[in-house]
Amino acid sequence: MSVAEARLAVSAGASALGLVGKMPSGPGVIDDGLIAEIAAIVPPPVATFLLTSETRADAIVDHVRRAGTNTVQLVDRVEAGAYATIRRALPQVKIVQVLHVADADVVDEARALAAAVDAFLLDSGNPDLAVKQLGGTGRVHDWDLSRRIVESVDPPVFLAGGLRADNVAEAVARVQPFGLDLCSSVRSQGRLDAEKLAMFFAAVNHVPA
Repeated sequence: MSVAEARLAVSAGASALGLVGKMPSGPGVIDDGLIAEIAAIVPPPVATFLLTSETRADAIVDHVRRAGTNTVQLVDRVEAGAYATIRRALPQVKIVQVLHVADADVVDEARALAAAVDAFLLDSGNPDLAVKQLGGTGRVHDWDLSRRIVESVDPPVFLAGGLRADNVAEAVARVQPFGLDLCSSVRSQGRLDAEKLAMFFAAVNHVPA
C-alpha cells in the first residue's frame, strides 16, 4: 500500500486500513517507515491496523512503536503472556487476533482467547505450513465455523478470506460478522484497484441490514 492507495481506500469508505509488515508469504507487504507515514496521515475515525507476524511480545511491541498504528493485528499465534505484556506496554493500542479457520478446533481457540483481545479476525491461512500462510490467500473458508465463533465469543469478529463483490452478501448473511476485511479481491498487479474497490463497496452497501 502507498499513501495514494490509503487515501483511495478511505475515500471509498474504508473504516480501517490494514498495513502489512514483514510476512513469510502473501501480498501487500510494505516497510515500517511507509507504514508509519501512512498511519500519520489517516484521518480519524479510520483505524490503522499493523499486521505483524511477530510472535514474541517484545518484538510485537517494538513493531507497533515503529509503525505508530492504533491497532495491532496478530496474524500468528503468540507466545504465552504476550497479550498482557502488550497491554502494559501499549495500553492505548487495540489487539486483534487472527484465527485461521481450518477445523472445528478454532472455535475452542476463540473461546480461550476471548478475554485477552479486543477483536478477532477470521481468515483462511495456514500457520502450520513450512512457509506459513498468514493472510492474503484469496481463499474462502468454512463460514459455518465462522458463524459458530461469532455466536461463541463476546469480542467483535471481523471476517476475511476470499471476500468478493459477488459473495459478500452471502458471507454477511451466513456469518453475521462485525466487519469485513479484504485484500486480494480488490487488487490488480499488486495495487489497489479503484474500480474493484468501488464494486465491492457497492455490493456491501446493498447487503440487507
